[in-house]
Order: sequence, then C-alpha cells, then structure tokens
Amino acid sequence: MSLSFFELSAGRWFSQRTSHHLAFKQQEGGKSNLTIEVLAKDHPEVVKLCQHYEVDPTQALCGARVSWDGTMEWDEEKHAGSTVLVPVADSLQALEGQLLREMGYAEKAPVAGRYLINQEELILITEYETMYSKERLWFESPNVRLRHSILKRFGGFSMASFCSEIRMGVTQPKANTPEAADATNSG
Repeated sequence: MSLSFFELSAGRWFSQRTSHHLAFKQQEGGKSNLTIEVLAKDHPEVVKLCQHYEVDPTQALCGARVSWDGTMEWDEEKHAGSTVLVPVADSLQALEGQLLREMGYAEKAPVAGRYLINQEELILITEYETMYSKERLWFESPNVRLRHSILKRFGGFSMASFCSEIRMGVTQPKANTPEAADATNSG
C-alpha cells in the first residue's frame, strides 16, 4: 500500500503553504512547484542511498525523487532543491517502516525517519539532533493532495504548516527505463 501512495504522488504539483510560527505569533504563505518521480528500487540513486544507511537495497519498496522550486512571503529568495526518499518496510505488509532521506526537511543533511500508512494517509516522523517533525499527507481526490506538518525544536520553537497541492500533470517516464518501454509499446 505504501508503494501505491508513492505511485499516486508521481507528477507535477502546485503547492500552496501557510506556516504558523507559534513562538513569533506570525504566519507566512508560500507557493512552490513540486515534481515527484517514482524510482525503481534498483535505480542507482536508490541503491546508493540504501548503501549510505547500510540497508540492503533489495529491501527498499521503491524510491522517489522530489524536486521543488518556490517562494515564501518573508523573503525574496528562491527556495529550490531536490532529495531522494526510500521507504524500507519493517515487515511484508509495507504499512510501516524506515524512510531514508538524502536530505532532511528541517536540517539539510541525510536523515532516516519513520513512515506509517494509516487509512489512506501517509505519516512521516523524523527526529533530528535538535528538532522533531511530523508530517501527514492524504489525497482529497486523485489530483488534490493535502499535507499538514509540525516542527518542534527541542527547547521551545514550534511551527505548524498546512499545504494544499494540485496536480498539474503526470511526469513522463525517462528514456531507457522499463516504464518508458511500456509506454512506447502500449501506444
């Protein structure tokens, strides 16, 4: 089921975010374009990330490359980047396990967290050295995805965010992949 959540997320998305900085009693809005590409578990980037965490790459369910390009209200700076995510199930059910990240959400370094699939929603939990994040994602419809997250810094600071994401298109399989061959042969 977790593999299908990642597959359903593949595509190009427009994301609109509202963040509440609780310590400062302020809120800010932001917008970004997201691209999510599902990677096969034998993709070189998936294998490399598994090896970094000393996880057997055959245990990976899949991989996902997430790229973003956006802005926030408080600054004029562009926020752009990408990361690779790899879910590794704890059991054969694949509903819960480790989530390997090439780059963390709150800290820009590799980090492993946890994922849990619960009634059609994906929950991601990551503990960093100085903070904790919990993110909940679900589909309102096939082309509307919602996301809620909290970020707590140990010792005080907290932030809560809500994002609505609208699918703008499906990414096409890259050349020389089994998915590209299937797409060519089905037409």
